[in-house]
Amino acid sequence: MKKPILVIQHVESEGLGTIGGILCKRGFDTNFVKVFKDEHVPKTADGYDALIVLGGPMGVYEEDVYPFIKDEIALIKNAIKNNIPILGICLGSQLLAKAAGAQVYKGKKKEIGWYKINLTEEGKRDEIFIGLPDEFTVFQWHGDTFDAPNNSKNLASSDLFPNQIIKVGRNAYGLQFHLEVTEEMIRDWIDVNDNELKSVKAYINPENILEDTSKNIETLNKYGEVVFKKFFALIK
Repeated sequence: MKKPILVIQHVESEGLGTIGGILCKRGFDTNFVKVFKDEHVPKTADGYDALIVLGGPMGVYEEDVYPFIKDEIALIKNAIKNNIPILGICLGSQLLAKAAGAQVYKGKKKEIGWYKINLTEEGKRDEIFIGLPDEFTVFQWHGDTFDAPNNSKNLASSDLFPNQIIKVGRNAYGLQFHLEVTEEMIRDWIDVNDNELKSVKAYINPENILEDTSKNIETLNKYGEVVFKKFFALIK
């Protein structure tokens, strides 16, 4: 009998995106913990088939401002220990890195928009990325980055950030980018994060992001379907 998937959501605008439809087709129920509504993060992942940790604007190093971060790190550590599949997206990947013992910190420059990433040799051989091109374009929205934990594999990198996909243990994956986004989500994020975009207007143009979205979103969603289906196939 299938158990539900535990989803940690940090802000209303950053939901499951295309992952939601895949979970529905595969017959999985989801239990959301919405920390932006002050919902409590459980101490363990017991009783769940997998853990998904979504993105958000907060920093992993801001535990004093966001007390739930400490609880999430403890939850992720528990899931790693018990070999429960983990999918961390953006902030979720940074939390996974921290839980596995690495440092998370501000990057030299923000990646917002469409950027190429390259699979490493280990990434090309990994079971959920086999079949994807060695280089492909993904949607990014982050300024923080992290070191690769000692017990992890680096599966992909970009020009600005060396750790774009990490794998911790047998089945915990951290994706620094957003493989789950829809065009509607991207338009919403541009509206919601208007002040942030103004702060980086010297090198990031929202109109260019929308133009690139029309060119890239269909292919991104195809890659996302491949990766997410393979990830949920890890559930025994």
